[in-house]
Amino acid sequence: MNSLPFNELEILVDNKKLDSFKILHLSDLHINKKTSIKHLNDLINFCNSTSFDICVITGDIIDCKVKFIKEKLEILNKINGVVYYISGNHDLFYGIDDLKKKLTNFIFMDNECKEFIYKNEIIHIAGLPDRFSKFFGIKRDIKKIEKHLNNSPSIFISHQPKDYKIALNSNSNLFLCGHTHGGQIYPFHYLVKLVQPFLAGLFYKKNTAIYINKGLGYWGIDFRYKADAEITLIKLITKRVELLL
Repeated sequence: MNSLPFNELEILVDNKKLDSFKILHLSDLHINKKTSIKHLNDLINFCNSTSFDICVITGDIIDCKVKFIKEKLEILNKINGVVYYISGNHDLFYGIDDLKKKLTNFIFMDNECKEFIYKNEIIHIAGLPDRFSKFFGIKRDIKKIEKHLNNSPSIFISHQPKDYKIALNSNSNLFLCGHTHGGQIYPFHYLVKLVQPFLAGLFYKKNTAIYINKGLGYWGIDFRYKADAEITLIKLITKRVELLL
């Protein structure tokens, strides 16, 4: 997390109730013993200088046991506004229950369905635990999530791109995820593509917009090549603006 690369984009969604809705999307922070407090404070200051309606963190917040990074995790609670997050495989491995105890200002969305109001309209949001949850005795309640997301407009958050079919089956307007790091180091991009349906960026399937965030942190070694880190501010739009020439 040596820099804070900012990515701002518009995503076309098929529901006018979501028009102009802004989401600050973070993913794969991989906070560990080596992560500096300065970098985390810089991240919080940047987030709080950005205008958004909700913040979403799509997993892998930690990359070591919580007991070693308590002070660093408490810094995250300083993000202004509503923050929704779900588990990633690293969060499950290192202790999701301990993580939840530290993120006191966040809304945990594993197997959860919530509603919030935007411009006097009800927006539905739902999340699932990571696909590795079965190895930790945690059930993924897919039927519950799909039923909730069918109440349009809706946003689905999960860690891995593989869950995109759940978004499609439930006609969710938007699916946000991470996990891939965009390949992190080229040419490992090709290996990621063998196990994930998408590597990074924006895709459309049926009536669902899909965005895969490349994340902020690292896995294995602190290095990226041809897979830049990102903080993404997403603005949802419901019609294309065409220039008359």
